Amino acid sequence: MPLTTTAYDNGGDLAKYTDSLIATKDSREPDWGTLSFQEKAGPQYKRAQIRYVGSGATGNHEDDGRILPSGGFTFSNMLLPPGAEGPAHTHHDVEEAFFVLEGQVRVGIHRGPDETEYRTLGYRDMIVVPAGVTRSLKNEGDTDALFCVIIGTQKPQVPTYPEYSPLYGVTRD
Repeated sequence: MPLTTTAYDNGGDLAKYTDSLIATKDSREPDWGTLSFQEKAGPQYKRAQIRYVGSGATGNHEDDGRILPSGGFTFSNMLLPPGAEGPAHTHHDVEEAFFVLEGQVRVGIHRGPDETEYRTLGYRDMIVVPAGVTRSLKNEGDTDALFCVIIGTQKPQVPTYPEYSPLYGVTRD
């Protein structure tokens, strides 16, 4: 259920309402488990999601009371250790944005198995990837990379992995 303005509109406790709109860094925890199924394709796919708004497309985290409810987008941080990768995948239903906070992230835009363009993004660099465009990520640095992930819908569909992705055919179970 998205955030509401009921308490605000009806003269409820403004301090309590304001607090309900805030997700602090100190109240977040890296979740190394939500993407752990991808490690079946190799240890380089180990990375953590740090959720703030909604749960993204990576799983069902509706029981996590620390997440602010999503109304129209999801927002999380992704933590990539050195050498970690986000495999080639496609969100068919929604655009996705990456905004780098720490480190460097190499982003790949794929058009089939034989055509890929790579760009390395650093501090405060951003890329927005439209729905239907296949993308990948990799931390090629020697320090952790931390970046924001914004997905433009309340609950994205689970992404798909093209046949040339190492995650093609890998399942959560």
